[in-house]
Amino acid sequence: MDGVRNPIARFPGRSRLCLTGALTGLLMFLSSPPAVPVPAGGAPERGTAYMGIGVLAHDGDSGTLPPVGRASQTEGVDVSSHQLDVDWQTLWNSGTRWAYTKATEGTSYTNPYFTQQYDGSYGSGMVRGAYHFATPDGAGGAAQADWFVDHGGGWSDDGKTLPGALDIEWNPYGDACYGKSQSGMVGWIRDFLNRYKSRTGRQAVIYTATNWWTQCTGDYAGFGATNPLWIARYASTVGPLPAGWTSYTMWQYTSSGPTVGDHDRFDGSQDELRKFATG
Repeated sequence: MDGVRNPIARFPGRSRLCLTGALTGLLMFLSSPPAVPVPAGGAPERGTAYMGIGVLAHDGDSGTLPPVGRASQTEGVDVSSHQLDVDWQTLWNSGTRWAYTKATEGTSYTNPYFTQQYDGSYGSGMVRGAYHFATPDGAGGAAQADWFVDHGGGWSDDGKTLPGALDIEWNPYGDACYGKSQSGMVGWIRDFLNRYKSRTGRQAVIYTATNWWTQCTGDYAGFGATNPLWIARYASTVGPLPAGWTSYTMWQYTSSGPTVGDHDRFDGSQDELRKFATG
C-alpha cells in the first residue's frame, strides 16, 4: 500500500472556473501523485490494488494515532508493488519487527517486487508473511488460493514465516461487494480459506474492515473461531470488530507512517509473534 493517499485533483469543464482554483488544483496534483494508475475510465488497473485501498475512502482517518506505548504490541508494516524496493534496514532500526508483502491478486497478477520485499524483510531479521488481494468477481476462492500458494503465499515452520493473509475489502474496480450476494461472498471466502488450509496446514489470516464485512457478508460470524483477524481502522482504537471475533491479532492503524505508509500492530510481544508464526 502506498504511503500517499491524496486523491487526484479533477478539473470540471466549466467555462467560469477561476484561475486561482485551477492553479491550486494543479499544485495539488503535482505534489500528490495518485496511489495507483488510473486510466481514462476512472477505475485503477487490475492488479494495482493494495491492502486498505478502500479504507480511507469508506471509513476515513481520524487523524489520531494509537497511544505511544508499545510494551504489549509489536510494530509491523504491509507493502505492495507501490513501495518498489523497500528500505528494510531503516524500518528495522525504527522498531518494525514484522511485515506482510502482497504476493498475488486474482489468478493472473504477481507482485514484481515480491522477492526484494519478502526476502528483504526476512533478511533484516523480521518475521514476514504474504497476502493475496481477493477479487471475488473473477475466479473462485479455491482457484485464487491455489494461485496464491503457488506464487509466494505458502507457509513454512521456521518461526519467521507468518500464515498467508486474505485481503478481502472494498472492490476498487467496481461494485463494493464484487457483485456477490452476502451468502455468495461468505461461500467464496470459505472456499479460499478451506483450500489454503488444505494446501499449507495453516489457517489464513483475514484482513478486512468491519463496515465492509457487515455490508458484504451480512456480518457473518462463522470464521471467528478459526481464522485470525487483521482489522483495518485508521483511528486511536480498533472500534467494533466484525461478528464472530472478540479480539484481533493484527491492526492496520495508519496509512501515513514513516518510511512505509502502512503501519500495523500485532497484539502481543515479539516472542508471541514468533509463536504465532510457528503455529
